[in-house]
Amino acid sequence: MRPSPRPLGVLRTPFTAYSRHAPSQPGEIFLPFGIMSPPVAPVGWSRWLVPPAALSVHLSIGQAYAWSVFKPPLESALGLSGTQSALPFQLGIVMLGLSAAFGGTLVERRGPRWAMTVALVCFSSGFLLSALGAATEQYWLIVFGYGFVGGIGLGIGYISPVSTLIKWFPDRPGMATGIAIMGFGGGALIASPWSAQMLESFGTDSSGIALAFLVHGLSYAVFMLLGVLLIRVPRTEKPVAGAPSIVAGPQVSARVAVRTPQFWCLWLVLCMNVTAGIGILEKAAPMITDFFADTSAPVSATAAAGFVALLSAANMAGRIGWSSTSDLIGRKNIYRVYLGVGALMYGLIALFGDSSKPLFVLSALVILSFYGGGFATVPAYLKDLFGAYQVGAIHGRLLTAWSTAGVLGPLIVNWIADRQEEAGRHGSALYGLSFVIMIGLLAVGFVANELVRPVHPRHHISAPEPEEGDDVARQQPESA
Repeated sequence: MRPSPRPLGVLRTPFTAYSRHAPSQPGEIFLPFGIMSPPVAPVGWSRWLVPPAALSVHLSIGQAYAWSVFKPPLESALGLSGTQSALPFQLGIVMLGLSAAFGGTLVERRGPRWAMTVALVCFSSGFLLSALGAATEQYWLIVFGYGFVGGIGLGIGYISPVSTLIKWFPDRPGMATGIAIMGFGGGALIASPWSAQMLESFGTDSSGIALAFLVHGLSYAVFMLLGVLLIRVPRTEKPVAGAPSIVAGPQVSARVAVRTPQFWCLWLVLCMNVTAGIGILEKAAPMITDFFADTSAPVSATAAAGFVALLSAANMAGRIGWSSTSDLIGRKNIYRVYLGVGALMYGLIALFGDSSKPLFVLSALVILSFYGGGFATVPAYLKDLFGAYQVGAIHGRLLTAWSTAGVLGPLIVNWIADRQEEAGRHGSALYGLSFVIMIGLLAVGFVANELVRPVHPRHHISAPEPEEGDDVARQQPESA
């Protein structure tokens, strides 16, 4: 029998549900490997310990952006083409979006510690399966391990701390999520040189690659375990005196949110912004080399690699810098900057990029900072529109835009470059049409952002979930 609903003022948000099922002592672990109700923070617990817990997960799964380090050794050792060696990364990004979408509600129910544990097991297991695949020269096992199993770890790990951070930092949600998601952008800065050093030490044959995968899997398991053990949920609905209440304003369930135009407008905004950024990121080294190949000062392979490192740094810095700025100027305004100024930067590269290296590099850095900032700001944008209730689940569904963009961006740039090369063009002419298309996509995103309006009150929750595990809140009647 379903109990009577309670008023909105005592809405059962995820952390209050956690506290009913929390261990008898704060932080007590009563199931193996952290699969449990999340521990409630003891009195005096500092909320600034939560971002490091999130960072330990995001810095680990951010290794995905360093996959290109393994491409040449795999191609040489296993006789793969460039397209084949990209399969684990592409499948991983697709699985990131799908697992975040389908697992988002489950993450909200089970809590951040459960989600981080699942991410740890899947991401680490993906490397271990890849190590076995490399050792036995079974490439399908690398694709399955890193792409499918590891990709599930990417998606669950990516959304695992989002709603918890918003609850701990209701006064600065953009900054809080930016700190964590910054780790995903910066993970490659650690993983790239580390992976290259291991391959240099172990060798670039199949056994050396297998050993590098094995070390990655074991090391990341230990590092992510720190986050699993450290994560806490707040004891009260307002963990910070004077902070806004997380149940103030609209509260919308995940199932209802995806039926609103606001969700799909934001889906377009994120997809267009990510497509524009990943179009440069995926082909950065050959792009800058091609742009200045016919000049008196061509770009060397070393300089191109340095350019890629600069883009990674801009991606990381944008995640914390721009998302924190959004707390001051608002989410819609910051996306106006991402999309409007991003289109301007693409126009500058298309028109003048081949005549000025500083202009090309600076414009690309700005675009990549917007790419990172867009990821970090969107959870706070969702919280503003739909409330903190099930924001993690809504965020997970929105990340299907990333899966789409992860295929769309590289496809546009690579396919057009290949066709232009077949037509006898070279240098910057390979990319002119791609940049025009990116400007058009950013314009579509800009319009979608302008169409975002507050969610209609009929979608707001009028009563909390009456049964544990039921992910659909009672809604007000349509006539309300």
